[in-house]
Amino acid sequence: MKILESAPERYDRGISMLTRGRIGEVYERIAQSVAAPGKRILDIGCGTGGVSFACAARGAMVTGIDIDAGMLEVARGKLVPAAGRVEFVELGAAGIGGRFAKESLDAVVSCLAMSELSPAEQDYALRAAYSCLAPAGVIVIADETVPQSVLARLARLPVAALTYLLTQTTTRPVRELARRVRAAGFSGIREERMWSGSFLLVRGVKEAG
Repeated sequence: MKILESAPERYDRGISMLTRGRIGEVYERIAQSVAAPGKRILDIGCGTGGVSFACAARGAMVTGIDIDAGMLEVARGKLVPAAGRVEFVELGAAGIGGRFAKESLDAVVSCLAMSELSPAEQDYALRAAYSCLAPAGVIVIADETVPQSVLARLARLPVAALTYLLTQTTTRPVRELARRVRAAGFSGIREERMWSGSFLLVRGVKEAG
């Protein structure tokens, strides 16, 4: 996801348009798969807090990190769910290892953030996430990917163009995500394509023992 950093207030509107109003469904699905009362969750590239708030609403203790101070300001201006707790920290993926102790987290999530990173940065972030997760901890990554169907690729172009014109927000697809999650050490990899194959959810587990 490439965001015009000078206009973070446009982000929620832009992503809603680009996903045709379906991004909330993704936030909820991620939260359903990892969040529960007391669970310690890291949200990498939290943006304006969509996934963080969805997890906190289920009682989780969430730390959302992002390098964009403007995005975090928007997130902090939103109402925090009473059930859980959310902390937003200005921090990039490179700082994960220095901020979070080994095996200190129950889950790591990320939505539309891996595609902002270079392949090398993606690999580092995934390895750092693995180190910080407790045994049996879960990682869930959601991002745009290249549709396998040529028709699906063509159908997306007008929506992407209109979204950029109105909101200055666009995205770029992530590649080989499941392979990278596996290479970081995770097992039980599950890959699910949504929206005619243009969106991908990848889930992995850090084996106990």
